[in-house]
Amino acid sequence: MGTFRDSSIIIIETGRTAIRAGLGIHELLRTPTVEISARVGLRQTAGEPSNGADTNGKQPSATLDGWRPPRHASILPHYSNPTAKVHDYLVGTPLDEALAAEQDVLLSWPFADGDVCDWTQAEALWKYVLFDQLQIKRIQNESPVILSMPPGLSRDSLERICQIFFERFNAAGFAIVERPMSQLYATAQLSGVVVDIGYEQTDVTPIYDGFIIHNARSSNPVGIHKCEGYLANIFRSNQSVMAAASPADSPNDPETVKQFLLDFVRHVWNEGLVRVPSDGQTVEIPEDEGVTDIAAVLVAGKEKAVIETGMRKKATAKASAAEQARAREIEALDLVTVEFRGHSITIGKERHRFCEPLFDPTLLKSMQPRHVDNAADEPLALQDAVGLSVEQAEVDQRQYIWQALFVTGDLGNRVKGVGTALQSRLSPYILSTPDQQTEVQPRSIRVVNVPEYFAEFREKGDRLAAFLGTSIVAKVGWISSLLLHSKSYTVQIAFSDSQGKNFVSKPDYDEKGPHAIIEMSPALF
Repeated sequence: MGTFRDSSIIIIETGRTAIRAGLGIHELLRTPTVEISARVGLRQTAGEPSNGADTNGKQPSATLDGWRPPRHASILPHYSNPTAKVHDYLVGTPLDEALAAEQDVLLSWPFADGDVCDWTQAEALWKYVLFDQLQIKRIQNESPVILSMPPGLSRDSLERICQIFFERFNAAGFAIVERPMSQLYATAQLSGVVVDIGYEQTDVTPIYDGFIIHNARSSNPVGIHKCEGYLANIFRSNQSVMAAASPADSPNDPETVKQFLLDFVRHVWNEGLVRVPSDGQTVEIPEDEGVTDIAAVLVAGKEKAVIETGMRKKATAKASAAEQARAREIEALDLVTVEFRGHSITIGKERHRFCEPLFDPTLLKSMQPRHVDNAADEPLALQDAVGLSVEQAEVDQRQYIWQALFVTGDLGNRVKGVGTALQSRLSPYILSTPDQQTEVQPRSIRVVNVPEYFAEFREKGDRLAAFLGTSIVAKVGWISSLLLHSKSYTVQIAFSDSQGKNFVSKPDYDEKGPHAIIEMSPALF
């Protein structure tokens, strides 16, 4: 079988809460053209499970009929209906429109648990991406699909996915890559630890020499959602914020105020107004004292910013003493004014506390109902979750894993300094006494990011690392001479080499059935 045309290859990244996709592999790898929430909606008239619970025993979404989830229940539940068909589910724009119209729609997130919780819902999402968004024709489908999925799926699940793409979508070829592996590929590394900060969970995945160490993977139940709630609670002490959330002349009810605060926090971190200080350091980031490499500035496209900085400095030099004193005061307080829903809201350094719950989950206790907590349910600090996961690797592997600490997820490129802040808190897990040094003892930790030579991903590469890494897998038949720790590796990848046995073709599927994905994806096991 020959290789596929680059223009026909479909990339699909499936995460816990989002699906991203694109058609075609270009000379310069491009960002996804499709991005939707990994959720489906079912109108109540389409049928409901008995007793108001799904086939997995979970309750419906907290947003419907006044129901509230019990303690520890996911805020992104899945709600299975054994009688529902693929066409019964609303996905993407139709779902958004139904919710905006306040229709009685039950939401379900089939990938939120890091697995496939409902196959009909999963098929509905993938079908919408392929045929509605990418405009693929099922009958004349000449496109192979490479699918990025959460790690650790069972063989039965992998075979089921393979079956869906061949029998339901008529794919021309099919391959699966595990999401943390594709994320690390995006940094041009083969060994490292991927820290994926999601909405509800933070997934930690150590990888050595191109293989995930599955027994060392961990998931910590602290993510963006709890960080948002924490900062929203802090903002209650900010008079400017509260005046906008509940004006004195027309006060809002507590639930409306709470939602306003959460929406405002989401706006603040999405606008890139949050930085994370390293352990024991302040949040101040000094401006560059001067520019010595004009060529680097031009290549980076920063000449406008440099010119504006210079003009600001000249203007400041001419300002009066009082104006300069006021400028220093604002700088010390780190004040910014945010325009939000018709309000001008001033916030200060407190916004940089956004990620504190990641590093110290005990801060969340004051926000929880008053009852006795089960110690076994308490999440770990992120630095401990990462450190303990890496310690599950073999002793001689750890020094290589620590040389690529990659923090990714939805916070990537929007909240600055998370990787460095984590690095500064991981020192207890590496060698601190040089006299005890051995050949295999880790002595340093290196933070990595998506390289700047991926031009399309320069401003958002860390957040889109899974999609970029999956695109790399699809584009390159062989990645050779990846320099890592002064060693050269050769990694075999999908679609470009028909002898590689890393993808399933239609003849393979006709001969072996869904089991073909197991034989041709050795890296998954």
